[in-house]
Amino acid sequence: MGLCFSKGGSDRSDSDQRVEFVGGNVQPVTSKEDWDQKLSEAKRDGKIVVANFSATWCGPCRILAPFYCELSVKHSSLMFLLVDVDELAEFSSSWDIKATPTLFFLKDGQQIDKLVGANKPALQKKINAILDSLK
Repeated sequence: MGLCFSKGGSDRSDSDQRVEFVGGNVQPVTSKEDWDQKLSEAKRDGKIVVANFSATWCGPCRILAPFYCELSVKHSSLMFLLVDVDELAEFSSSWDIKATPTLFFLKDGQQIDKLVGANKPALQKKINAILDSLK
């Protein structure tokens, strides 16, 4: 299970890294207001939110990103969000992020599950369990 703990060494010069993180139906969160708006939208539409707190410099995050994008296309009944822990450091701190990637599963704005690390089978299992609970 891949984890990144370092908060330093962010290399922002490679802007095309962003493309591999945001694809499919993954929506980037750009501010606290944007987060609140997306959560309100999910609540209104009855969608579970999968929020991926990650960083472009994090190797495991990069490995997970294409799979996360695939899941977002495959499971359009869920809302997939991406929070860059460097761009929204203060907001990420409020979620007590200790390692990246950390994924939160939210229903009506409340945490119902959490996954720390780039564990694709565990992520798939949690999503399947959530989808089964909605049936």
